[in-house]
Formats: sequence, structure tokens, C-alpha cells
Amino acid sequence: MNMHFIGSSNVTLLFDFWDVRGPAGMVLSVFVVLLLTVIYEFLKVWKITIGKRNQASVKQSSAPVSFSPEASCFASVMKHQEGSSSLTNSPSEISLAATAKKSWLLHCLLTAIHILQVALGYMLMLCVMSYNVWIFLGVVLGSVLGYFLAFPLLNHI
Repeated sequence: MNMHFIGSSNVTLLFDFWDVRGPAGMVLSVFVVLLLTVIYEFLKVWKITIGKRNQASVKQSSAPVSFSPEASCFASVMKHQEGSSSLTNSPSEISLAATAKKSWLLHCLLTAIHILQVALGYMLMLCVMSYNVWIFLGVVLGSVLGYFLAFPLLNHI
């Protein structure tokens, strides 16, 4: 294995079946690596976007409530006996359960995106470690193109 960059059009990338032989195969491989890198950048933005939206919804749902000292504000609560279980199916508990379920699903989605991001990042790193100049340039240009296309989307959140 070479430990310096080479400009050959013969390289094996990641798997035995991805054996590049010739200029046409190298152009196709560079294009595939470039697209994988663009996808990697979009995954990063998607993960950040979902996290920001979740934080915004949590801030809206946990906004401080101001209480007025008027008796009418507490009238419905004062009518119920102490120790009564009339609040067990209240809308606040139902919405809390829905929020917890949504939060769990969101956490699972973020975990899946993170797994994809890490796996794709390591695969791209291994492509670069083939020490092929063309593959390296494909990863760099894909990162530039992905950043250029994806990160302006963060300003629209």
C-alpha cells in the first residue's frame, strides 16, 4: 500500500468489488465519492436543523405562565376536592405524553442520522486513505459543494 499520494487511475476503494481500472472508472468513482460527500454535508445540516426546531418547540411549550391573583383563575381547581383524581386525564397530561413520545421519536431520528453521518464520514476517510489524488480531490470538492449548497439552508430556520 502506498503511503504517499499517487495520480494513478488504478485503485481499490473500500471493497474488493470497487476496483477502479482506467480513466472512465476513475471519473465515475470520483463522481460517486463527490456525491457521497455532498450527502454527508446535507446530513450535518439536517441534523442541526432538526435539533434547532426541537429546541424552538421546547422553548415555546415551556414558556413561563403568569398567574393572576384573581379568584376566577383558580375557580375550577378550588371546586375539586383535595386528593381527587380528576386531573389524571387532563389535556396537560395527554399533551405531556404526546410530547414525550414525540421527543423519543425525534431522539431516535437524530440517532439514526448520527449513525449515517458517522458511517459515511468514516467511509469517506477510508477513500481518502487510498492516497489517490483524484479521489482526494473528489472528497474535497464534494465537501466544498455540499457546504456551499447545504449551509445557507440553516439561515431559513
